[in-house]
Amino acid sequence: MTQRTPEQIARVSGTVSSVQATPSALAGFLFALAATVIWSGNFIVARGLTDTVPPVTLAFLRWATAFAVLFPFGLRPFLRQWPVVRRRWRYLACTALIGITLFNTFLYVAAHTTTALNLSLIAITSPMFILVFARLFLGEIVTGRRLAGVAVVVCGIVLLVTRGDLGRLAALQFAVGDVWMLAGAMLFGGYSILVRRIPEPMEQGAFLFVLFGLGALMLAPGAWWEWQQGLRFAFTPVILGTMAYVGVGASLVAFWCWNKAVAVIGPAQAGMVYYSLPLFSGIEAVVLLGEPVSWVHLVSGVLILGGIRTATRP
Repeated sequence: MTQRTPEQIARVSGTVSSVQATPSALAGFLFALAATVIWSGNFIVARGLTDTVPPVTLAFLRWATAFAVLFPFGLRPFLRQWPVVRRRWRYLACTALIGITLFNTFLYVAAHTTTALNLSLIAITSPMFILVFARLFLGEIVTGRRLAGVAVVVCGIVLLVTRGDLGRLAALQFAVGDVWMLAGAMLFGGYSILVRRIPEPMEQGAFLFVLFGLGALMLAPGAWWEWQQGLRFAFTPVILGTMAYVGVGASLVAFWCWNKAVAVIGPAQAGMVYYSLPLFSGIEAVVLLGEPVSWVHLVSGVLILGGIRTATRP
């Protein structure tokens, strides 16, 4: 059998690979940006479900929906790459457990026991964990300019989530939900590294097919336990529409874009783009909820975008 070179592997359309993919760096940043924009909307949409749908059930329905939508498109790539799946099932099961089963469930659990301000502040630690893990496990260099960019971005995010009143930081009260959120941020960092270190190239359809299926399967016992405990809800049109958004947009589309971004520009660079999530959440709150625009939004936006540009410039 002829051995493929890394360049030939990278040219295979729609694959997740540990080698540098052929699309330009700009395409990688656009993929990361698309995933971040979708996830920022997920924070607004899913927030209304935390008091209605139990956390594990919400996570299970989200990934079951994503798997059902992907099924007719991902079944053929899955069958085609079954030998790879069979060889790497331990890696795939671990990635599904961390990135699908645990990460999102931790976020939903955290939303029940802590404030939105705490969630916003702790969420920005995900790129920091990605940066640290990329240095430890991938050997990526952490430059002074990247650290300076991170510092500027963090200042912008803190200004945004506190709405210019830094005194709110002194009044923060930490709860058990903050621990869940911090653990979730670490898990997302670990997932990004695992996506980058995939042992063998896989088509995106097959890769997500396995991850979504295994992730939903591992969530099923927890969802059943919540149902048995009487934690039930009614499937209203609002809940069904919201579930469709988080299942298709925030799961299928966003994770596809994020995996592509990590394959092209690496987890650390993609993580820098993830810092813009609070900025887009603020913009969507202005557009969808009619929240007023103030100097805080403008200054924080300049700091966040400027810091990302500084940290990701070649």
